Parts: sequence; C-alpha cells; structure tokens
Amino acid sequence: MLALVRISMPFLTQKNDPELYPHRRGLWFAFYNALNWQVGIGTPTVLFMEHLGATPFEVGLVYAWTFLLTPAQVLATALLPRLGFKRLTLAGWGARGWFLVVPLLIALWAPASRVAWSVYAMVTTMFFYSLSRSLGAAAITSWLYAIVPQSIRGRYWSTDQMMGGSAAVGTLVVCAALFAVLPPYWAFAVQYVIAIYGAWMAFRCLKSLPDVERPKTMSLTQVVADTPKLMFQPGDFRRYLWLAVGYFVITTPVAPFTAYYLKSGAGLEAWKIMLFTMLQYLGVIGGNWFMRPRTDRVGAKPFLRVAMLSYVALAAGWWLFLRFNTAGWVEALLPVLYFLLGVGSGCFTAANLNYLAKILPENDRALPVALHSALTAFLGGFSPVLWGLFLKGAGGAVDFHSLEIFFLFTIAGSLALFLAVQRLHEVAGHVEPLLEGSWLFRPFRAMTFLINLIERPVAGAGASAAAEPAAKPRADADRGAGPAQR
Repeated sequence: MLALVRISMPFLTQKNDPELYPHRRGLWFAFYNALNWQVGIGTPTVLFMEHLGATPFEVGLVYAWTFLLTPAQVLATALLPRLGFKRLTLAGWGARGWFLVVPLLIALWAPASRVAWSVYAMVTTMFFYSLSRSLGAAAITSWLYAIVPQSIRGRYWSTDQMMGGSAAVGTLVVCAALFAVLPPYWAFAVQYVIAIYGAWMAFRCLKSLPDVERPKTMSLTQVVADTPKLMFQPGDFRRYLWLAVGYFVITTPVAPFTAYYLKSGAGLEAWKIMLFTMLQYLGVIGGNWFMRPRTDRVGAKPFLRVAMLSYVALAAGWWLFLRFNTAGWVEALLPVLYFLLGVGSGCFTAANLNYLAKILPENDRALPVALHSALTAFLGGFSPVLWGLFLKGAGGAVDFHSLEIFFLFTIAGSLALFLAVQRLHEVAGHVEPLLEGSWLFRPFRAMTFLINLIERPVAGAGASAAAEPAAKPRADADRGAGPAQR
C-alpha cells in the first residue's frame, strides 16, 4: 500500500508542488489513519466479535459506540479554547491506538469457544477507543482547515481523499489475503498489529503539524437557547433534520448485521466478506463519480432519491437472499448488494453535505451543522443496538425470521423517505460542500467530523484567516519542528 501511494504521488515534491509539499504530513495522516479505523471500527472487528461468540446485541453495541458517543464530541469542543487544536487532537488520537492492544492480546490468546469476559472486554475496549476518537474528531477537521491555505484546499482535500481511500481499500485487500492464508486468530492478530502501526504513524504525522490560534466557541447559554428552535421551528432545516434522522435510523444497522449474518448464519468465509466490503467502497466511489458533475445542474434532491432507492433494492435483494439462500444463483447477488450499499451511502453523504450548505446561511452554520450531525449520529446509533436485541435468537445467533422483518422494515422506511424528499425545497446551483477529504470513505461516520461549535471563516474572509497558519510551518521549520523538515 505504501508503494501504491508513493507511485500515485510523484508530483508531491518541493520542486514540483512547493505549495502542497509543506502540508504532506497531513496527507500522510489520512493514509495511516485509514489503516487504523478500517480495522478498529470496520468489518474486521465485526468478524472478530462474531468469532469470539458475541451476540447480535454485543456486535451492534460495539459498532454503535462511535455514534452514541457524539455528545462527548460536542462537549470536547469546550476544551478547545483551553487546550487548542493540536493538544486536543493528539490526546484523542494518541490514546485510541493503545486500546487496540486488548483485541491483539485476545487474538494471541485464541480462545477455542466463547469466553464471556473476552466479549465484555471488547465491548468495553471499543467504548474507550470510540471515546478517544470523539475527543480527537472534535478538533481535527477545523485544525486542518486552518492550516491549509485557501488557495490549495481543493487540491489538498482531493489528495487527502485519494490517500485515505487507497489505504482503506488496500487494507481490505490485505485483510482478505490474511483470512485466506492464515488461521483466523493469527489473521486477526496481524490485522490489529497493522491498525496499531497505523495509529502510531498517524500520531507522528499529527505531532509534526503546526498549531494554530485557539478558537472561541459558542456559549452554553446560546446553545441551550437556540437548539430547541432549530429542532422544532417550522422551516427547511427542521424538515430535513428529521428526514436525515430517519435515514440514519433505518440504514445504520445494515452494514454490521449483514457481515455478521454472512459469517455466523450463512457460513461464508471471512476473506470473501472482506472482498464484498471492498465492493462497497467501489460503490461509494462510483456514486460520487456519477453525481459530482451533475449536482450543480440538478441539485442534491435527485441523489437523495437515488440513495433511498438503492436501499430499497439492497434490502429487497437481502430478503431474496434469505428466502432462497439454498439456491446457487443467490450468492451471485452479494457483490451487487454490497455495491448498492456503497452507492446509497455515498450518494446520501455527498448530497447531504451539499443540501445542508444550501439551506444554512454561510455566516451562521456552526450550531445547526453540529446539531444536525450530532442528532442524526446519536439517534442513528441506537438503531443497531435495539435491532441487535430484536435479532438475537436461540443461543445468541441471528434469528432468521427477525432478520427478514428487519429488511422489510428497511424497504418500507426507505420508500417513505423517498416520498419525503419531494417535500424538500431546493434551488439547483453550485455551493461549496461542508466537508471534503477522505472522511467521505466513511459515509456513516463522515458527519461526526462536523460536530463542533466553531464557525469556519467564510470564503471571502478565509484567505486572510488562512494566511497566518499557512506561514506558520516556515516559522516552525526554522526551529526544526515544521512538517517540511521532519
């Protein structure tokens, strides 16, 4: 994977790209960070929980921690004026890698059957892993936004997306190969070693970046006063807020429970599941590639509809798979279903960021964007936990008929959201999206990176705001601490 990225970035030298070159450590952070999250909160951890004998409820809880801990991310923004961007980000990203030592030790111990304490240790460990992630996520997007000058942000975020995406897909390929050639526990152990290495290298990249001026955050009084108005006052924002909440409630459980069922119920090999997950990322890329040149012309609403119809088709395909899973042709549906999952989640994420930017005034976005992101993620996080209780069958396995009901619910809910999109008001036209970069390869977690109570500078004022942080790496380099010299 390192060789792949080095080949794809021959231009990033002091001579060929002197503007982007000083910020290369931030780009390498996107690469190494993907090695970490792809294992830590992705399909490998879902499969590891299944291998330990975890129930659907326990799997849903581990998967949902990232979403359920969004209130901690909101509260963490209150620490920014005291700690600053760099210290808070390093505290979060520095701590979370250590928590992956626990699954590594469990994998090396390799219990032959379910041992309750090992499952409970994973649930607890992933709680603290996600908590430390929430601390770092509260600061990192605004920090990188302030460091990178406005004139090169487009190139920076597109390169960030390329590096993070290549690492994410490459990690899936490596994990699939490990499952194919190694015994399960050894494969899991190597994967967690890769994740820990990624966390350590990502921390080193962040440590070499310059800090910026500590921000001012909104007062708690203002947040408490304005939040109920935003949630319940009639208008475009309220209408779209609750539609987005419905989307996250309906779709968040799909990814973990389909992977869990394929391993525990259908008996599919882990390496095949990893390759199917890679097709999900190709769906994200394909969906964004299709909509990117068309969004300015037709708006975000058509692609919100595409996302809902993708989930209708996806859930119908899974229902057919459950009904006719003894037929040989049904397994051929799985690549299509995983690709549709990527198309649906990718189209919704990109359209969501575009539509929010249209209905919110550019100089007053911090609170409504943070509220939208926190509420959708938090309420959506309850969905896999509650469905995990419902899907739990005899002996802790997935109940077959309950899973059929889950997919019928997904079909009905997605159709209802498809009709609700019609009530949204939109004027087609160009708008700068709220979020760019490799976060888009994590569609269900991308919005959590917008949870903060700091207002970014508007486009007109951004140049002067970015000028000082852009010059700061040179000052740090003179002291031997700049990213260009490390």
